[in-house]
Amino acid sequence: MTTNTVDPSEIAKFTAMAAEWWDPNGKFKPLHMLNPCRLDYITGQIAGEFDRDLGTRAPFDGLKILDIGCGGGLLCEPMARLGADVVGVDAAERNIPVAQTHAQQTGLEIDYRFTTAEALAETGAQFDVVLNMEVVEHVADPLGFLTACQQLLRPGGLHICSTLNRNPKSFAMAIIGAEHVMRWLPKGTHDWRKFITPDELFDLLSKAGFDPVDRKGFVFNPITWQWKISARDLGCNYVTAALKP
Repeated sequence: MTTNTVDPSEIAKFTAMAAEWWDPNGKFKPLHMLNPCRLDYITGQIAGEFDRDLGTRAPFDGLKILDIGCGGGLLCEPMARLGADVVGVDAAERNIPVAQTHAQQTGLEIDYRFTTAEALAETGAQFDVVLNMEVVEHVADPLGFLTACQQLLRPGGLHICSTLNRNPKSFAMAIIGAEHVMRWLPKGTHDWRKFITPDELFDLLSKAGFDPVDRKGFVFNPITWQWKISARDLGCNYVTAALKP
């Protein structure tokens, strides 16, 4: 497996945590808390772009969806339940058997692979939707990585990418708050210097050949202990949607 965007030190972090993917109170607790909000955005964007009715039994039937950096399958499984043909890839090898085992236990057919976006793009594979959630801030070459994501989309396909803004608020919340105060994540999980502002990400997406069409914030409410989608507050976690012309 060869690529020039994988950061071995980043892969090592998530390899060490692989067995905890499906523990809602473990090291991936923040993702379990964020997941309903992420899914609301993802399903809404897919339904809107491909004219699907989320009230039907399998609204994503016939769609091929790729989840890059799939981890233990927290997004792959809901996509499969909605009827999509799902491929999940991850550059951390230990994540794959965890994801495969959980899918088998829940009766879902998901194609999980230990590979990278670049390696998969070299095979000529193409998808209707590429999910790239909380990954771009961990790669060595964001533009190279996003270019591979673009190559994996068919024309008219949808790319959804979430990451963290780089500003004092994100440092306070994602680094100090999540890693040091709340201890939701192991110290050193994120490198604030690798965070990407929304304008920077839109510019990278455009350079990679995408047409960026939307961006929203994911905002945590410490009173209700829930996340919500915000059209205005992109100060920390945020998500973008882009199309392949």
